[in-house]
Amino acid sequence: MRDATAAVVAITKHGTAIARRLQDALPDVDVYYPAKFAAGDERERGIHLFEGSVVNHVPELFRQYRGLVGIFSLGAMVRLIAPLLRDKKSDPAVVVVDDRAEHAISVLSGHLGGANRLTQRVASALGAKPVITTASDVNRTLAVDLLGQAHGWVIENFDQVTTVSAAVVNEERVHIIQEAGETDWWPYENPLPPHLRVFSSLSEARQTPRDAALLITPRLLAAEESAEWLQRGVLYRPKVLVLGIGCNRGTDVEELDQVIRDTLLAHRLSILSVRNVATIDLKANEAGLLALCERYGWPLVTYRAEQLNTVPLPHPSETVYRYVGAYGVCEPAARLSAGADDWLVEKVRRGNVTLSICQVPFLDERRKGAQPR
Repeated sequence: MRDATAAVVAITKHGTAIARRLQDALPDVDVYYPAKFAAGDERERGIHLFEGSVVNHVPELFRQYRGLVGIFSLGAMVRLIAPLLRDKKSDPAVVVVDDRAEHAISVLSGHLGGANRLTQRVASALGAKPVITTASDVNRTLAVDLLGQAHGWVIENFDQVTTVSAAVVNEERVHIIQEAGETDWWPYENPLPPHLRVFSSLSEARQTPRDAALLITPRLLAAEESAEWLQRGVLYRPKVLVLGIGCNRGTDVEELDQVIRDTLLAHRLSILSVRNVATIDLKANEAGLLALCERYGWPLVTYRAEQLNTVPLPHPSETVYRYVGAYGVCEPAARLSAGADDWLVEKVRRGNVTLSICQVPFLDERRKGAQPR
């Protein structure tokens, strides 16, 4: 995958001029056009020239970039990319611009791939009219496959997205049960439409008839809950769990991983909802911790001993204090990083590892500044 966000491909003289305008306005694109339209400054500008038909180049660009902007007809783009399509989770964003730069059209991967956003950027850069046909965007309603994406939420059962998306755009009764996570997910100024209702718990949501559901929770659902809510429901994992970890020097990544997985399972919490790991600064270079964070893509947040000592502990340890200057590591680190008032899991000690788990209290918007840094 290239560093640039998108490839801009032109095939005509007018299209070449438009591509150069896009390069001037959008520094994160790479430009490609035929060598016969070279202006002489392509090497200086980093523009890629090609010989022969664009048909020979689009497949490779489709695979290499997250976005593809073609300055040629919609029909030509459809014929070019049709054999390359896989699924909406992996296909890049595809946009076409006409030869007079009057319209920018979102063609493929409008939501997950970001084609709708790319279309808006291209249209703004060219003074063109954006053409977006995705129903949720046109109707200014909830995009099921994008809900919480900006906050890193993960969809656990993607197979239900299409069905529930249809329920949303067809204005069926959709319950949104949010037990945790950021609350600023509604992207429009207009209020939430009446067929979308938000509840804070499953018990509350059961009191009202529904046609589909969206569940936002770090909890592992019981079998009966899954049967009741996910036959026509989408399950989101918000990034709300902070793992406070203490460990002996040289603790192996596999031991750390196993303690975390066993503890999360015992407390019915999803590993997909882990936001970050927190510990004392003395462990900032601990090989096992670094390997663990790399394995899962978790940020590692560290605190000085005097910061950890600002958190009242139910069982402060003089032994730990003698070694690291703090009366505890995993418990205060978890609370400081999460901005929480209490623990979901106060402390687990197993082998070379101690582990505490806190939940980020987004729902009441407390301690907005207590984010990973």
